Amino acid sequence: MSFSPQVRDTAVDGRVLVVISRNGATAPITQTDIVGGVPFWGRNVTDLRPGRPVSIGDQPDVYGYPLSSLDRLPAGDYYVQAFLNTYDTFHRGDGSTVRLHMPCGDGQDMFSSPGNLYGTPKLLHLDPHHSGAIALTLDHVITPAQPVPAGGTCQQGNPSDTAHVKYVKILSPALTTFWGRPIYIGANVLLPAGYDDPANAGVHYPVEYAFGHFSTGAPHGFQENGANSFSSWWLSASAPRFISIVFREENPFYDSSYVVDSPNVGPYGTATNHELVPYLDGHFRTIAQPWARVTSGGSTGGWESLASEVFYPDVYGGAFSGYPDPVDFHRYQIVNIYSDANGYFVQNEWDRVERPDSRTVDGEIQYTNLQENHYELARGDHDRSEGAWAVWEAVYGPRGADGYPALVWDKKTGQINHTVAASWQAKDIRAYLASHWSTVGPLVRGKIYLYVGDTDTYYLNDAVQLLQQQLDAETSPPADATFVYGRAKPHGWSPYTTQQWFAIYAAYVAKHAPPESATTPWRGSEPAPASSSDTLDQPTRNGFPIR
Repeated sequence: MSFSPQVRDTAVDGRVLVVISRNGATAPITQTDIVGGVPFWGRNVTDLRPGRPVSIGDQPDVYGYPLSSLDRLPAGDYYVQAFLNTYDTFHRGDGSTVRLHMPCGDGQDMFSSPGNLYGTPKLLHLDPHHSGAIALTLDHVITPAQPVPAGGTCQQGNPSDTAHVKYVKILSPALTTFWGRPIYIGANVLLPAGYDDPANAGVHYPVEYAFGHFSTGAPHGFQENGANSFSSWWLSASAPRFISIVFREENPFYDSSYVVDSPNVGPYGTATNHELVPYLDGHFRTIAQPWARVTSGGSTGGWESLASEVFYPDVYGGAFSGYPDPVDFHRYQIVNIYSDANGYFVQNEWDRVERPDSRTVDGEIQYTNLQENHYELARGDHDRSEGAWAVWEAVYGPRGADGYPALVWDKKTGQINHTVAASWQAKDIRAYLASHWSTVGPLVRGKIYLYVGDTDTYYLNDAVQLLQQQLDAETSPPADATFVYGRAKPHGWSPYTTQQWFAIYAAYVAKHAPPESATTPWRGSEPAPASSSDTLDQPTRNGFPIR
């Protein structure tokens, strides 16, 4: 495959993919997936110049999914599409040089990321043993979905303000130093009804920091003019007057930073909590005190909201976290990285059993650890797949000798490196709390609320239960943490609706407000639910499951 100077006139580093499908209804690149997806193969390229072809065949550096090599493809007629995920070179402040894809308002989704190249699909007859070389052309380049203002950047997107939703983007000095180039972070700010009313000019508001995946949409799907049920409630008299803020932190590894400092992703904890939060306090009428800031989120956002409270208790005053990514690496989903030999298999004397990754509440296995990790490996080595396992390795673990994340297990075989695994303790939330309880415990006592389905799709309830055991055992001081489990509920379960959560936040903040603080201007008229047990049975991306 190759590209012409009219598509791109400079050389490029990156990973080329060839994707095939028997179905021509949609582009083959949109049909890849962990289960049921079409075959694709990837290979890294360096200094690929216009007009110079690169091949994907039986080279040792080619890896594919679900067929690892091209010679396993049955002969037949296929729609074939070429793709190139471009890599930028970063000369980082830690002295390492790495090549990674820099997202551009797309949330690190390679198939929609500006600057990447793709070809027009071709219907071809393929026979790996007889076809010979077939020419493919990368004849299109992806452009930003949102217009980039003159002198601006596509980083974190460029959504437009509305009456109640304001979008912020700032240059982060800490991240710029780390990555060796300007790096921006942003926030989506949902304002309460009456915020701009002159009668409320002196009112300051508590803040819900809602963590999760990258989005340029409004927090909680708010729409102006009350176009959905949450929006009409938010603008009603019964809603407490909060400011709701979502961070935008797409980065060279993933669509979210996990909002902590790490050797691979960078100082996003510092950037968020000591650069962006103070900026927001200076530009909006927030109550800039921990007691008036609560964190929330589910899955990735569940881990982030809990980690923000645990690692930054001087910034936040309470965490309401759902079905979080692994909070104890004795149950890294279902792998004990500290003592298990392999992340993909349980090895017995005469046989081995593959470890599941995803299940239904009925216990049906949807796919395995090996499948998802091999899917990621085909998309990109060195944790450049944009997938969950890759970003966990980048966030939780150390930097390797080559500048990329040190691998906790071999991507092809699943063999665990226990030296690397031991270094993950600093991001193991249960381990961190256990070792720092004398100092952190008094700061987070009564401020942790966790909920999860007891048949979580990704087995994340197991790590939550280990965290509960740890916190229940603490006595000096007692943790006073709350844990709620949904019976036979999957990933994504919540005991309350969004509206009910805000009533809970309002009651919680009012309870923790200093005596001299007036809460009446923002409380609203809707009471909080009596207890989570009243509503335990309430029910409440692409190729990658949302964690």
